[in-house]
Amino acid sequence: MNEQKRPRRFRSQDWFDNEDRIDMTALYLERFMNYGITPDELRSGKPIIGIAQSGSDIAPCNRIHLELAKRVRDGIRDAGGIPMEFPLHPIFENCRRPTAALDRNLAYLGLVEILHGYPIDAVVLTTGCDKTTPAQLMAAATVDIPAIVLSGGPMLDGWFEGELVGSGAAIWKGRRRLAAGEIDEKKFIDIATASAPSAGHCNTMGTASTMNAVAEALGMSLTGCSAIPAPYRERGQMAYDTGRRIVGMAFEDLRPSTILTREAFLDAIVVNAAIGGSSNAQPHIVAMARHAGVEITPEDWMEYGYDVPLLLNMQPAGKYLGERFHRAGGVPAIMWELEQQGLLRSQRPTVTGASMAENLAGKESFDREMIRPFADPLKHSAGFMVLKGNLFDFAIMKTSVISPAFRERYLSTPGSENAFECRVVVFDGSDDYHHRINDPALNIDERTMLVIRGSGPVGWPGSAEVVNMQPPDALIKRGIMALPTLGDGRQSGTSDSPSILNASPESAAGGNLALLRTGDVVRVDLNTGRCDVLIPDAELEARRQEAPPAIPPNQTPWQQIYRATVGQLHTGACMELALPYRGVGHDMPRHNH
Repeated sequence: MNEQKRPRRFRSQDWFDNEDRIDMTALYLERFMNYGITPDELRSGKPIIGIAQSGSDIAPCNRIHLELAKRVRDGIRDAGGIPMEFPLHPIFENCRRPTAALDRNLAYLGLVEILHGYPIDAVVLTTGCDKTTPAQLMAAATVDIPAIVLSGGPMLDGWFEGELVGSGAAIWKGRRRLAAGEIDEKKFIDIATASAPSAGHCNTMGTASTMNAVAEALGMSLTGCSAIPAPYRERGQMAYDTGRRIVGMAFEDLRPSTILTREAFLDAIVVNAAIGGSSNAQPHIVAMARHAGVEITPEDWMEYGYDVPLLLNMQPAGKYLGERFHRAGGVPAIMWELEQQGLLRSQRPTVTGASMAENLAGKESFDREMIRPFADPLKHSAGFMVLKGNLFDFAIMKTSVISPAFRERYLSTPGSENAFECRVVVFDGSDDYHHRINDPALNIDERTMLVIRGSGPVGWPGSAEVVNMQPPDALIKRGIMALPTLGDGRQSGTSDSPSILNASPESAAGGNLALLRTGDVVRVDLNTGRCDVLIPDAELEARRQEAPPAIPPNQTPWQQIYRATVGQLHTGACMELALPYRGVGHDMPRHNH
């Protein structure tokens, strides 16, 4: 690889081998000497490869990268590059309050500044937990230097009392069992901890596995990378190969702008449906696309991503977990199945240097219980249903998790199939929900829709995973495990709730969810893609004159900046002011002395 002719001087040479500014070259070189690197190395003309380190003690899902980075370094050195590891702002979905959604744009912003302002010629993006993947790919698209994704991989499968327990999914199921009185609090905790048996991110097809699958589907990681469990030996081998390959990409000047095309993002939408991917994929895919200068419209989700069958038998939409997905062939086996049906645009470039079609050659799965044949899927038409109406302009429902019980109760009325009407009970934020959900005065029954507002990007702030609300304990004890739910926030990608979520505009940005009242009746019609409150327009307008629901005050400076710059979920919840900045790594920053 390093024998190839370079199409240009590496950008790092403007720091370390600049004959026009020898004074600055001396300044830039000097302090690197203090840990033993030599001037000859930095002035050799070899590419300097950044390793964007997302692992830390407070980002446990990505902590495996503290070890994997060693193998990345080995690969970089062996291929003729110089590795330089640097830290990223941590993002930990489970623990960050008020929501890790705040950190996606902050980590994006920080990585853009690092890649633009330091002598880095190409970068390995270390991904894992939900938002670490889109944050880094958004930054890679903005800077546009050669970049490759190395995911950390899922945990080993969790087991409890002889049954598979998947991360996240076990929490939601255990929470319902606790409410039903089937288990006590100790057993609830035991189930939850059993679902996280090793290093790695979620072993379910939650947002972490989804977004790393999306990175592979986009062509931004090596073939087969995303599904390898973190503790497997193949994960370290993939880290080494990724380190070698990014050096080749640096010499080839293979940039994200070549790979992150509209065709790539449309394929990611198709793959997301086929794997039963997280509902959080919608804002993240749109955000990555917008930073890459690609338009993804609400119509694209229905045109390309709805009428796609669910092929992957993995929790929460299916039965199994990450280890079996890897053994069954991972993302390439899913994409092979889709390619045979002509659903992919696979004659497109990828980080391997080959086309996606070439990457997928011979990748058919041998485990047809885990990865179903296209002709015999788990479900037909398993993509996101896009909805609109007089309450919002855009929302989605993850149809792959509509259970038989939910379909029977709400979507099977003779003469009105796939449509239902419910009285609503409205909550202003999750504290309000948790405080009042078991209040008998609310008269919540099986024909009630639970609505939560104030949970979007501006209102929360950050958009919270709170829409997957469970019924009151009294209903759960009667065997009613799910009610229709609606909200302007998100829900966990590990949730099995067919919520209507990501509603935009949110209530805090003038959306009509702010006008909804407990006792109103809402009609949902999946045949027409409509969700409407059944009250006259004049009544809605009259309510608009009333004070909107209050939102919490900012608690930190970043929350204020975030609220002032963020867009809505249907447009990716991006920092709108950042979108005009593309290819910033093509130009050199000014000298500092």
